[in-house]
Order: sequence, then C-alpha cells, then structure tokens
Amino acid sequence: MTSPILVDIPFEKRHTCWFCDEPCNAELAYWRMAHTPHPSLTVPTCNECLLLAKKQLLTSIWECREAVKDQLMQRYSQDLAIGINWTEQELEESEFECKIFGGFKKSAWMMYQIAQKRINAPGWVLSIDGEQFDEDPLFAGSNTLGFEFDGLQFNNLTQAIKHYSAVLALDQAFLQQLVTLLGKDKFAHAVKLARLNIGITKSMQQKILNELIEDLDI
Repeated sequence: MTSPILVDIPFEKRHTCWFCDEPCNAELAYWRMAHTPHPSLTVPTCNECLLLAKKQLLTSIWECREAVKDQLMQRYSQDLAIGINWTEQELEESEFECKIFGGFKKSAWMMYQIAQKRINAPGWVLSIDGEQFDEDPLFAGSNTLGFEFDGLQFNNLTQAIKHYSAVLALDQAFLQQLVTLLGKDKFAHAVKLARLNIGITKSMQQKILNELIEDLDI
C-alpha cells in the first residue's frame, strides 16, 4: 500500500522528527478514519517515536503526538529528574571524581537538556502542498489545560503531579490534595511540602491538610 502524502517540511526542519525534534530517518504513515479531523498524511519521525506512535495512533495525529510525549516523559523520567535535583553549576562544582560518578558529572546535564528538549518540542504547523489544516483544538498550543513548571511543559496538571510523584518518590494522592488546596500557582510549595513529609502516615497527612485548610480559611 502506498503511504499517504508527506506533509510539508520547513527547510530548517529537514530530517527532523515531528514528534521530538531529534534527527530522524523514518516516517509515520497516519491513515484517516471517519472521525479523524485531518486527511491521511505522513510525518517524519525518529525510530523511537515511530515505535511509540504506532502503539498510540488514537483519533488524530495531534492526539498521537501527546501520547508519544507521555511515553517519552515516562521513559526518560530519571534524566528529567536531574534538572529537579541539580543545577548545572552544582554538577560542575560537585566532587564526583571516581570512574562511575565522574562520568555522571560530565554527561548528566547534557542528558537532562536532551530529554527536556524532546519533551518540549512543539513540532510544526502541518500542511500539504501549502494547504494548512487546523490543529485539533483539544491539543492546540492555546490549550488552557496545559501546565508548565520548572522548564517542563505538561499536557495538564494531573500529568505534572504524576511526573513529580514518580521522580521524587512522593505520595501522589497527598501531592494532589496539596495542589488542590494551594492551587497550581503554588505548585512548587506543594511539592516542597510533600518532599518534607515523605513516609508519614495517612493520619499525619490528614493533619497537615487540616492545618492548611485552617490557615487558608477554607
């Protein structure tokens, strides 16, 4: 079967994965179904994103992209955690000199930057033969459900909570309750509280939440 027509590729994006902005030499053929809000098309992709996309085609190429980003975020959570636990200067000034940790010192920040760049890659506006088609409004750049924190862009607040719970070994339900009370503008404070109280009992968690409710006069 002949693949659908390849989307227009900006000159500066030649040989670039539409999903993660890394160099690529593969293509994803996305066939339109009755409910798909765009024509059948082919986008350039790296081999890793190609394998992930084939498992998460969903109902549009944009929805597929968000699913691929979710999978990349899970796969590279340890690399992304470097930027949470360290700054570039702290790594440079660290005393890691042994063979194992010396290698970590040299490559850790680069690994974090590569992972961050792939997660945040926006792709480009899709068109075929110069005819642009609108992005699904659920996944457009103006999506009000999107959330950005500490240099990372998340599809929604829930994804951010799941990510930080995983990489920092936090109680996800407790962090979610803290964020619910404090609001997403105080997400950093919620994470700090959760980190300061790792391993406490459910009753202690509830005591902290009750104290917050009193302080906030909810």
